Amino acid sequence: MPQQKDIVKIAIQMPGAYPQLIQLDQKKPLSAVIKEVCDGWNLPGPENYALQYADGVRTYITESGRCADDLFKGIQSSDAGVRCDSLKELASVSTDVTFAQEFISRDGHLLLVKIVEDSKESNVIMTHTLTGFMELMDHGIVSWENLSSVFIKKIASFVNAKPTDASIQQVSLDILESMVLSSHSLFLQVKQEVTMERLIAHLQVTNQQIQTKAMALLMALLQTAGDSDRQVLLQSNIIHSSGSVQDEMAHYLYVLQSVTLNHLEPRMRTPLDCYSQEQRDILHNLRQAAFETESENSLSHERRRSLCAKEFKKLGFSNNSNPGQDLVRTPPGLLALDTMYYFSARYPDAYSRFVLENSSREDKHECPFARSSIQLTLILCEILRIGEPPSETGSDYHPIFFSQDRLMDELFCVCIQLLNKTWKEMRATQEDFDKKGPVYCKSSKQIQ
Repeated sequence: MPQQKDIVKIAIQMPGAYPQLIQLDQKKPLSAVIKEVCDGWNLPGPENYALQYADGVRTYITESGRCADDLFKGIQSSDAGVRCDSLKELASVSTDVTFAQEFISRDGHLLLVKIVEDSKESNVIMTHTLTGFMELMDHGIVSWENLSSVFIKKIASFVNAKPTDASIQQVSLDILESMVLSSHSLFLQVKQEVTMERLIAHLQVTNQQIQTKAMALLMALLQTAGDSDRQVLLQSNIIHSSGSVQDEMAHYLYVLQSVTLNHLEPRMRTPLDCYSQEQRDILHNLRQAAFETESENSLSHERRRSLCAKEFKKLGFSNNSNPGQDLVRTPPGLLALDTMYYFSARYPDAYSRFVLENSSREDKHECPFARSSIQLTLILCEILRIGEPPSETGSDYHPIFFSQDRLMDELFCVCIQLLNKTWKEMRATQEDFDKKGPVYCKSSKQIQ
């Protein structure tokens, strides 16, 4: 038997017929109610009829409309249990676009916004509220930009909080991601409100759903940010998990890797400027770090030029009188200069050993540092796919990327020494270098 509260008396009228006064069971399917009304008037084909409000806005009554009305009222109930059940059902049915339109037309989404802004409900009710809100917004019926700064701050506070309910944080991360992707103004607000320390902390938890949602938000921030903002946002050592990585997380890690490495693309595509004093100084620093020379200031101009040319030749530059010309080709452009300089500054002993060891070999077995470095940098650019936009389906990432602040530079330092070792073992010659033959083939395979 239906409960008395579910039974209401209503009048139904139709042109040319006597009105009917019926007892409507609000839990009964609308199609069954229409069939009973049609039977009362001996009308065939009840599927061809619909109910319409007679007063006010003369909209048609639908199952979605009835459900929207019920939930709209239930959410405002003074009974916490009714509110919780209504919001739980809302989170489920809001995936239906017809229901979403009905609920939003009643300003139901604003009711959810107020619940979040007031933050007086339990964690369970708040989770249902946020989930329902996210499902409604996913239909694109309402613009994200209509949201208040109070609401945005509140959602960000759920993400920033230490500890809080995981379900609330998960859907809050989802909401913030959608905000960031919807407009630049919301990106700026979210970037201001969400602390990167907490976002990175979410990437280090064992809860893979939180990890994935946090990574999705980080990706949204990186892809929306300009170059200066992106530099601030990029982080390392962010993934700490002993478990296997799920497909979605693997994709986000791949995208993060691609976005980070592609920040090197401008250097890779920029040739050395022979008129740049800064770049000329770096070249001379490479030379001076490798060779202990007498004070150059006491030498004549011609003697100093001759000494520099001799040392640049030992350093492995093809154009020893104007070594900058070796770095005009792009790629790898200035990126090759960066990697060489990093190696010399970060590992000075290994750098000096490499250069001096090859300087003392017979000419035909010398491994030219500069030429090798330029070619190696190019190979690394190809392996790491620098300059290629991330694929929508890619998931091939390098775990080592997340344990190094400067992956490209550190990888170069390891590989240039590996290349030198391979060169010696194979007793390679300049002819092998010019052909880019077996030494580079073997080294490339070892790197990969």
